[in-house]
Amino acid sequence: MPDRPAPIDEADFTEVFLHGSGPGGQKINKTSSAVQLKHIPTGMVLKVQATRSRTQNRKIARQMLAERLELLEKGKESRVAIVGETKKKRKSSAVKKSKRKYRLLAEEKAMKAGEDKAQEEGEEEEEERFEEEDLEDGQRVLEDMEMPVQESPSRGSGP
Repeated sequence: MPDRPAPIDEADFTEVFLHGSGPGGQKINKTSSAVQLKHIPTGMVLKVQATRSRTQNRKIARQMLAERLELLEKGKESRVAIVGETKKKRKSSAVKKSKRKYRLLAEEKAMKAGEDKAQEEGEEEEEERFEEEDLEDGQRVLEDMEMPVQESPSRGSGP
């Protein structure tokens, strides 16, 4: 992996501190902690408000400007491009691995369902065979028997 980009000469850019905006409350809105850098040779403007601290924002802004200038100069050979490419490869391999995992799980589930279905069909055939044997022996199936209906006593008024 290439080295980090070299710091930019202070004479090549202008630095302005701006009022922040967004989350962070009243402190962000009232203080000038956001940093805006303008690279004079390229005209590139960069505004950073990563933290509430002006010094941290200055440091982050300088790093980002150096990275963007390196990307502009070197293109695909810059550190930012290489790091981005490796992250992209990792992400795609993770997605492939996840798809492969769930596909295999689905196949196993389908195979297990097929085995269960075959097992259920085998049980149904056994039940039918037993019912046929019972009928052949002259026994009646409980469902075919007629049950006498009893009338319940009326709940009317007593004697």
